[in-house]
Amino acid sequence: MTHAALRIIEDEHRSIAAVLHGLLYLVRETEERGATPDFTLLHAILDYIVAFPQRLHHPKEDEYLFKLLQARDPQAADLIDQLEQEHARGDELIQELQQALLRYERNGAAEAASFAAVVRSYAEFHWAHMRKEEQLALPRAEKALTEADWEKMAAAFKENDDPLFGIKPKEELHQLFQRILNLAPPPIGIGPEKH
Repeated sequence: MTHAALRIIEDEHRSIAAVLHGLLYLVRETEERGATPDFTLLHAILDYIVAFPQRLHHPKEDEYLFKLLQARDPQAADLIDQLEQEHARGDELIQELQQALLRYERNGAAEAASFAAVVRSYAEFHWAHMRKEEQLALPRAEKALTEADWEKMAAAFKENDDPLFGIKPKEELHQLFQRILNLAPPPIGIGPEKH
């Protein structure tokens, strides 16, 4: 049986991967075809990466998936430690990515190669991290977690709005994702074609 929390985590990974593919596509368009960088779009993509994986997705994995797995499968301790360290490293890489984008925007073509290298490094890091979760952590969780654990995790991952703070991350992320789609040219979005 596929658990709702498992589907949500995998769906979120697919969303993150799609945004990373879009970011790499834009970098290639600039490098290979001489396209003018769309800094508004690049900032929107980085905003999404900060808002979604770093502020919502990873903290819930840390708080629920990793803690529950550690409680049910103590042999997973080393793997969980690696994944938690990768979440922390992801925060550092996001800062590097943001700084590289600001330098690129400020200094132009002189920073293009540096920005592209940071983008590639972040994307490769994040894809390897998601693979490790999907190929190692999630199969262990499927064997070790109870139905109650899965339900608790599903409730946490589905809970995207916090009425106490007036925050509606699900709605805000949808709007940010729509903004990316509207700004990005085909084939990654529905925005105007760049020539």
